[in-house]
Amino acid sequence: MPELPDVTVYIEALRRRVVGFKLKSVSVRSPFLLRSTTPPLSAAHGKTVHGVRRVGKQIAIGLEGGLWLVMHLKIAGRLHWQESKPKPGGRNLLAALEFESGWLWLTEAGTQRRAALYLVEGEQGLQSLDAGGIEPLQCDLAEFDAALRASNHTLKRALTDPRIISGIGNAYSDEILFRAQLSPVAMTQKLTAGEMQRLYTAVRDALIEWTERLREQAGGEFPEGVTALRTGMAVHGRYGQPCPRCGAKVQRIRYAANETNYCARCQTGGRLLADRALSRLMHKDWPRTLDELEALKRR
Repeated sequence: MPELPDVTVYIEALRRRVVGFKLKSVSVRSPFLLRSTTPPLSAAHGKTVHGVRRVGKQIAIGLEGGLWLVMHLKIAGRLHWQESKPKPGGRNLLAALEFESGWLWLTEAGTQRRAALYLVEGEQGLQSLDAGGIEPLQCDLAEFDAALRASNHTLKRALTDPRIISGIGNAYSDEILFRAQLSPVAMTQKLTAGEMQRLYTAVRDALIEWTERLREQAGGEFPEGVTALRTGMAVHGRYGQPCPRCGAKVQRIRYAANETNYCARCQTGGRLLADRALSRLMHKDWPRTLDELEALKRR
């Protein structure tokens, strides 16, 4: 799922291409994409774009008359900029937005249609789509601390809950926790002041660094190849590979369609976190430490 760094670079590329130009038409190719009914999508046609901004992980295109066209890419949605009209029949094409300056295509890989498009009116309509989490690059340490301690959750859940923190998902939460050297299952209300400071610093450093990296990779072009599995990530998507800090193999916790990647030596004091599927299967034989895991592999 595109997260704050990816969405920021998308927005910067869109601003250069659509602000000041008219949105001539919006063609929706999937019946599952449009999630709003009032105002009708046709109300956006012919309106001039006055701005593009981020709302959580969503991209909001501001139009004259107080209208906002909002796209949530979810897991597999991606944006593409072209000078020409898309060819009909592409099964991954969900929508095509024709501007005076070019075409914006919204695609989604796979068969599950989760991406969403809304047309809302005014700031109130736009805020109705905001889950309400704090902005991680705009809050101070005290605000960050208060938001995380307001309820007692694991750090992984707290970082990825848009009602707590805006714009962070599965990939960058792994990278943040690795930088902070904190366990993904540590509880928010049990963090020491020093650990909270490390987490706050890691959030800011990871998001700023990756935004700069992605901006540099795009090189002024429209960003393509947006993915959660980035070369240069420390632990996310690197299960079984060596930790760049200590050399131990990166571990994982799998749940539903996602997994959390972490270094046991750097983040959990060498303790393996229970993988739900495997620990159920192995019961008492589930290894508790890296040493036990290595011994199990040698049997």
